[in-house]
Amino acid sequence: MTSEARPSGAVAGPGVAPFDLVPHNCFACGSLNRHGLGLLLHVEPRRSWTELVLDDRFEGWAGMAHGGIISTILDEVMAWSLVGEDNWGVTARLSVDFRRPVPVGSRIRADGEIATSRRRIVETTGKLIRLDDGEVLATARGTYLAADPARRRELRERYGFRFTDEPEGDTRGSVAQGADAFAKVGR
Repeated sequence: MTSEARPSGAVAGPGVAPFDLVPHNCFACGSLNRHGLGLLLHVEPRRSWTELVLDDRFEGWAGMAHGGIISTILDEVMAWSLVGEDNWGVTARLSVDFRRPVPVGSRIRADGEIATSRRRIVETTGKLIRLDDGEVLATARGTYLAADPARRRELRERYGFRFTDEPEGDTRGSVAQGADAFAKVGR
């Protein structure tokens, strides 16, 4: 993780519909927060994931990542799983089970996905694993209150959320239209 702000931009790959986000200050995913995590999130319909290495500025006990940082990472991937359905929401409840210490400097992956949706309540699950051996380090459950249609439009506009192959101002795009869509939200 670097402390420099980096602009957001398009992420593309084989069969991926790239999209942009405006640089913003979120601690977890913003590119403007020089003290933040700067997560590079990948968003697909109903799921989101990120891979990273935490440096020692996120240490709690000697050599281990702080539990609040682990919770933040899991909250972020679970929240962004909603965006994969062209939805946006805020955390209403978060529960994290810490199974093993997360050593700083180790390569980790966090996955979040939608478990159930009913009206504006979205239940999610999350998992953090060590990439070297696949060991599950933490699991999570989250409840999110989805934005109403007007707020969803407002958030899309605020963050400049659009597929990069759409003209400016075109609001027809959504992540759900592009399977395997990615979102780069600073790093």
